[in-house]
Amino acid sequence: MRIHHLNLASMREIDSPDGLAPARAVCHALLVETPASGLVLVESGLGLADVADPALHLEREWTELVEPVLSPAETAVRQVAALGHDPADVRHIVLTHLDVDHSGGLPDFPHARVHVMEAELKAALAEGPSRRYRPSHWAHAPRWVTYPGTGTRWLGVDGVRPLAGLPEDDFLYVPLDGHTDGHAGVAVRDGDRWLLHAGDAYFYHGELAREPRPHPIMDLVQLQAQVDPARRLSSQERLRALAHDHGVGVFSAHDPWELTEYSQ
Repeated sequence: MRIHHLNLASMREIDSPDGLAPARAVCHALLVETPASGLVLVESGLGLADVADPALHLEREWTELVEPVLSPAETAVRQVAALGHDPADVRHIVLTHLDVDHSGGLPDFPHARVHVMEAELKAALAEGPSRRYRPSHWAHAPRWVTYPGTGTRWLGVDGVRPLAGLPEDDFLYVPLDGHTDGHAGVAVRDGDRWLLHAGDAYFYHGELAREPRPHPIMDLVQLQAQVDPARRLSSQERLRALAHDHGVGVFSAHDPWELTEYSQ
């Protein structure tokens, strides 16, 4: 398999408490070329409709807070094409959750199977429209593939499940709730190790340290967005164990310095 690390939406510039150069927050996504299952997109970022008409598809207060660049070139469908692929070959989209900046690209791939946790889809359908959930992102009636919060044990984490239609040796769903009720990470095998897209389970790489270092601004964002503080912190503990005890390459959705590291 070949794995591409993409930024599907640049957002407001942030500083690093660790002295790294300031950078715009990102929507870190993966495009995975598989031998038999076509293209697999992990996260869908903002889509063409969001960029063209943010007043209709994005909540005003969210847009003012996040300051998205809104560039068509950063959308997943344009980046898939720029890599020389037909966007119709994206057969699977795997989402960590359905927040606006993770689900906006879904309408650009109307025939893809969209994988999401049952609890997440239930919350989105019940609570939208809101700052978090934008029903226009699934008005095209996606081909949902949903998963309960149960599964097997993987590297010390319970509730892990293979993804339907994808090789279970290469793709796994890893429960990481707390940011939302149905939030999950997506594990992808990269040669002899696992990568884990942790979505919004944490926001800054310093939070993965044995002695966590939060980001003052991004920490405020995740505290405001969380639905369950205890479960969110428990998810972060699982991520630290995976990174430090099992050598899993863990990264989050919005940390620009992680994207730079994994893109090299």
